[in-house]
Amino acid sequence: MKNISFTLNNQYVSIEVDPTKRLLDVIREDFGLTGTKEGCGIGECGACTVIVDKKAVCSCIMLVGQVEGKEVITIEGIEKDGELSPLQKNFIKYGAIQCGFCTPGMIMSATALLMENPNPTEEEIRIAISGNLCRCTGYVQIIEAIQATVDEMNP
Repeated sequence: MKNISFTLNNQYVSIEVDPTKRLLDVIREDFGLTGTKEGCGIGECGACTVIVDKKAVCSCIMLVGQVEGKEVITIEGIEKDGELSPLQKNFIKYGAIQCGFCTPGMIMSATALLMENPNPTEEEIRIAISGNLCRCTGYVQIIEAIQATVDEMNP
């Protein structure tokens, strides 16, 4: 057991935990943030995507010990004052949500892209979400939702 301290959704946290426990499990079990989903458990599907120091990462293959002193953002951390982010709103508006299982990871990958590049091309959007698998929407609505958010951010 080790004390691990990091910022989680803009809040400093410290937890006594086995540093080899998966970040996904700490987020869900220890902090009760269940928006982050486990799909494959091997970093292939992107359902567990969170942002660590402004980069999208699969939390199922990252150990909690690796986030010591870092900033972690989950899907719960992108709303502001109980209001969904513009990207979340556009996922709803454009029908980019079907079963919803992949949605948190997809939104986190897109959010990380927009943090780094607020005006990406469609190709850059496709590359940014290429690690996120969706079996329901076929990606058209997802790309439309992200592009609409880009257009709103860059009138």
